[in-house]
Amino acid sequence: MTEIESITISHYDQNADSFWHGTKDHNVTQNYAAFLAPFPAGKILDILDFGCGPGRDVKYFQSLGHRTVGLDGSKMFCRMARQYTQCEILQQNFLKLTLAQLAFDGIFANASLFHVPSQELPRVLTELHAALRPGGILFLSNPRGNQEGWNGQRYGHYMQFQDSQAYLEGVGFEILDHYYRPPGKPVNEQPWLAIVSRKLI
Repeated sequence: MTEIESITISHYDQNADSFWHGTKDHNVTQNYAAFLAPFPAGKILDILDFGCGPGRDVKYFQSLGHRTVGLDGSKMFCRMARQYTQCEILQQNFLKLTLAQLAFDGIFANASLFHVPSQELPRVLTELHAALRPGGILFLSNPRGNQEGWNGQRYGHYMQFQDSQAYLEGVGFEILDHYYRPPGKPVNEQPWLAIVSRKLI
């Protein structure tokens, strides 16, 4: 497991600049809206951006007035995100998390949790569950599929909705919504699966 994580993180460290330029202008407003929809309008939230990369989404939630903390395993991403957002950015490997319990209203995991191997996913989801306050929201968006393994120097665990649902419900989340991206395309041209779930008290 340690080797899987270190190789994947090393890939991001070595390609941090190109990743930033390739993703900074991606339109993920659909994901932002889905994540924030369950919360009362106007509430200032404590948000964890799990797998924050160079800080694009941290910056967005910060611009709305939310208290946002980023987390990433890549040293280069963390450095870039701190400079870009001036927010607290935690450098933590996904398989070695040390998160405070009941610290966040919501966790935004956009294109990150699919890097967690299947045998470790229940434990990681349990740790995210513990970091959320009662009724807290976990948003995740991952490439969907039916395989697990290496894609170049990145490890990925690709699931369909039913498998993702089983993992989430197994650790104490309820599904509020799910959809496929990008919007307006036939389902065979929507490689991304997004799920909004709530922590059961």
